[in-house]
Amino acid sequence: FAGKAHPADRPGQDLIRAIAHIARSAEFESKVLLLEGYDLSLARRLVSGVDVWLNTPTYPLEASGTSGMKAGINGVPNLSVLDGWWGEGYNGKNGWAIQPAPEGMEEYKRNREEATSLCEILEDQVVPLYYDRNNKLGYSEAWVRVAKHSIASLMPRFSSERMVREYVERFYAPASRQGKKFYENDYFHARALSSWKAKVRAAW
Repeated sequence: FAGKAHPADRPGQDLIRAIAHIARSAEFESKVLLLEGYDLSLARRLVSGVDVWLNTPTYPLEASGTSGMKAGINGVPNLSVLDGWWGEGYNGKNGWAIQPAPEGMEEYKRNREEATSLCEILEDQVVPLYYDRNNKLGYSEAWVRVAKHSIASLMPRFSSERMVREYVERFYAPASRQGKKFYENDYFHARALSSWKAKVRAAW
């Protein structure tokens, strides 16, 4: 396990503490490893040495998924909840998807359902494919096909270039156009909007 919880994410921090506690227990010692100090350097090492990238955000709260993108374009298949970027990037051949439980479902039921789905995918698809090794080559040719398809399908679609372009087109340029309207005629429109807001607040 590796990663960071947001400073305001108390449940996330509690989860990391629970994982650390389990990792130190006699039953799981040397079987569960929690890597602390997650940063770019550690991420680089993980991406170059991991076999499958597991990400289980609570739908629809995936922040951005940049770690999964980074793994995917480096040939590491993703196994993730269909949320955020993976909802767009997954195509059935470049990794595995966990269908999110309905939003209205109680948290413990949702966790149980998604955990069951994860275990079934691991047992029925991921593990058998990984160990389906060619005796002459010593590795799974089918697994390599998934890894290559991950690179081919994700790299052209997820990049810093796209991110900057979409920020400019969807947010910065419209905000700039809107801002210019407010600056015209000695801030006439800005003053009118401010006056209207003050009137509404006072009367609310």
